[in-house]
Amino acid sequence: MKNKVVKNASWIIVCRIAQSALTLLVGMLTARYLGPSNYGLINYATSLVSFFVPIMYLGLNSVLTQELVTRKERTGVLLGTSITMSLMSAVLCMIGSVSFVMIANRGETDTIIVCLLYSTILIFQAVDLIQYWFQAKLLSKYTSLVMLFAYFLVSIYKIWLLITQKSIYWFAVSNALDYFIIAVALLIIYKRLKGPKISVSFSEGKRLLSRSKFYIITNLMVVVFSQTDRLMLKLMLSDEATGYYSAAVTCSAITSFIFSAIVDSARPSIYANAETNYEEFEKGMTRLYSIVIYLSLLQSLVMTFASDLIIQILYGGEYMQASPVLRLVVWYTTFSYTGLVRGVWLLAEEKQKYLVVTNLLGAVANVALNFILIPVIGTMGAALASLITQIFSNFILGFIIKPIRRSNTLMIRALNPKVLVDTLKSLKKG
Repeated sequence: MKNKVVKNASWIIVCRIAQSALTLLVGMLTARYLGPSNYGLINYATSLVSFFVPIMYLGLNSVLTQELVTRKERTGVLLGTSITMSLMSAVLCMIGSVSFVMIANRGETDTIIVCLLYSTILIFQAVDLIQYWFQAKLLSKYTSLVMLFAYFLVSIYKIWLLITQKSIYWFAVSNALDYFIIAVALLIIYKRLKGPKISVSFSEGKRLLSRSKFYIITNLMVVVFSQTDRLMLKLMLSDEATGYYSAAVTCSAITSFIFSAIVDSARPSIYANAETNYEEFEKGMTRLYSIVIYLSLLQSLVMTFASDLIIQILYGGEYMQASPVLRLVVWYTTFSYTGLVRGVWLLAEEKQKYLVVTNLLGAVANVALNFILIPVIGTMGAALASLITQIFSNFILGFIIKPIRRSNTLMIRALNPKVLVDTLKSLKKG
């Protein structure tokens, strides 16, 4: 199993390195072409639609991998029911996002049109739930290659937009095209690999929703304290401020695919051990914490000292106001990624209901801090609010709330360098 997990993670990481390189190149050119104002507008649309993604998914994306691992015989109905419910929710979410922007940004025609075009991504993200079957089967090489192919095609599309100097509206639909290609390709591969026939069951949907309902609110709260800053910068300051801040946040998350790949590849074996071998389960969780913590700390150190150079290379002199923001905001990634790991532990322990408390408190804290700090220190206020929120939500609350305190114990145990060394040795042997 270890060897299979390592190979699975390797496929994801290698393909996403190539994908990240494409994203960096095209994103850099796009940001320079659009300028801070239009770049800020695109990111405003991204943040707004992000608020509706957890509602669209209905929390199913957080439980589907475990469901497919532990209830293999129901694969077809699990996938079909999940996708159908998410599609229905996606339509309502599109209507909701457009309605919000028509009220909040009344009279801003460009903002309304861009948000409308960008919201089409919700439909294709719903179908993208098929990827969790590949994760559960440790067949991530297929999803990785498909995503790379999709990014390649969309990158060509974006380069064409740059060459022909198209308006911002054309860029607003680019991410939707990406998810459309991925969804169609994965459905075709699923059929070619003779995946179980997809069907829909009302009773299965009701059962799934009873398990995933905790994640609707909790995932929404995660979005609140990860996207509120950009929304409030747009509404309280300007598109330019949103553009500078978005550039810094994008740089800080430049390696996020590595952390996602590591966590996603570890999920199946951790869930399996939780059912059969609790000692191995806790050892696996500690090792996962260790890798994520030390990698994110390394990233934060590098970006802190090289922030000017990174912004200059990626975005150009026009975006240099993003450099001090990057030096601060990059430090919240460590706490953000440990929260991702804790989510695995909570689901394996059937304690996902506590996510409601931690994420709700985090969301309230983030909104309050942004409201207080943005008028005083602008984009740096948004960065500081994000850092404080992540520390509070993913570390401090872990000690305060007794039922999830064990996860913090494993996290602290993971700080021992010996755990990291043993983990790397184990992966090498696997």
